Amino acid sequence: MRIALFTETFLPKIDGIVTRLCHTVDHLQRSGNKVLVLSPDYGIQDYKGAKVYGVSGIPLPMYPELKMGFPTPSLRGVLEEFQPDIIHVVNPAILGLGGIYYAKALKIPLVASYHTHLPQYLQHYGLAMLEPLLWELLKGAHNQAELNLCTSSAMVQELRNHGIERVDLWQRGVDTELFQPELASEQMRWRLSEGHPESPLLLFVGRLGAEKEIDRIKPVLEAIPGARLALVGDGPHREALKAHFAGTPTNFVGYLRGQELASAFASADAFIFPSRTETLGLVLLEAMAAGCPVVAAARGGILDIVTDGVNGYLFDPDDEGGAIAATKNLLANQSQDRLQSLKGIRENARQEAERWGWAAATAQLLQYYENVAYGAARWRQAA
Repeated sequence: MRIALFTETFLPKIDGIVTRLCHTVDHLQRSGNKVLVLSPDYGIQDYKGAKVYGVSGIPLPMYPELKMGFPTPSLRGVLEEFQPDIIHVVNPAILGLGGIYYAKALKIPLVASYHTHLPQYLQHYGLAMLEPLLWELLKGAHNQAELNLCTSSAMVQELRNHGIERVDLWQRGVDTELFQPELASEQMRWRLSEGHPESPLLLFVGRLGAEKEIDRIKPVLEAIPGARLALVGDGPHREALKAHFAGTPTNFVGYLRGQELASAFASADAFIFPSRTETLGLVLLEAMAAGCPVVAAARGGILDIVTDGVNGYLFDPDDEGGAIAATKNLLANQSQDRLQSLKGIRENARQEAERWGWAAATAQLLQYYENVAYGAARWRQAA
C-alpha cells in the first residue's frame, strides 16, 4: 500500500507519539509498503526509506520544541504525485486538518488516530473551561474519518462517550530487543544517582510538562529515606520543576536515547509515573520491558498495561498518600520472601512487554488500512 501519514510532530522530537510513528514507518517500509510522512519542517527529509515532506511552521508558545505546521496548497501536488491508497492523520490539530481536507478533495480513504489527551491537558494550563469546545472540535475532525484509532481501551470508550464514531483499538507496541533487564549497569546507576548508587533510585522518563504532574513525585521522594530521583527528558516545565525540587536529591538528566535510555530503565529501582492524562503511556511498557517495577496512577490507558501487584503497582491519584504507599510497598522489607516477590514483579513486567512487539502492532494497522481502502473501493463501485 501507499500511505500518506500526516503528523503534528516527528523527529528529532522525542516522545511516545514519535516513537510509535518511527517504528510504524520502519515496519511498513520493511514489509513492502510505501510511506510519505508530512510533518512540520524539522530538517528531516527521509526516514527508513520513507520520504519526509516538511511544511513551514512556527514554534508553539507553550512548547517551543514543537511547531505548528500550516497546510499549504503545495500539499495537493505532493499527494497527487505520491498517489496514496490511504491518508492517516495523527492527532489532527492544524496540519492534520489539511490531511482531512485533501482526503475529501482527492477522494482518498481517511484514517485518524488519537494519541494525546488534549482535553485533559487544558486543566493543567488554566483552560479547563474550554474542554467542551475542544471535544466538539475533535469530534468534528475525527468524524470525517472512516476509522478512528486509539491506543488503549480506556480511550476507545472515552472517544465514544464524546460522540466520536467508528472507533477501534490500535494495539500497543514496545521494542523488546532494545529494552532489556540485562542492560542494568552500575555505571548508569552511578550517573543517575549522582554518585550514590547504594541509595533507592526513583526514575521518571518523559516530557517535562505540567500535564505529566511530575511535581507529585516530590512527596514520594521525601517519604523514602535516602531516596534519589532521576528525571530523564526535557520540556517547557523544566525550570518550574527545578524550583519545585530545589533542595532535594533530584537529577535533571536531560534526554537519553537508545541503549543509554534502556540502561537507565534497567538500572533504577522504581519507575514513578503520576500522570492522569495518558492515552497509553508507552514509557511504562519500555520500563516493564527493561524489568523495572512501575508505580503508576490508576487512570486512562495505564490500566490496560499494569495489573496491580502482578506486573507493577497502581495507586489512586486522588489519594494524596497513594503514590507514597505504593512506592514504599515496592521498596520496603527487603527480606528473602520480599526479594522473591519483587523478582516475580520484574519477570511478569517483562513477560507483559514481550506480548506487544511493533511488528504485530503494525500488521494490525495495515489490516485496518486495507479494510478501509477496500470498503471505500466497494462504495465507489456501488455508486
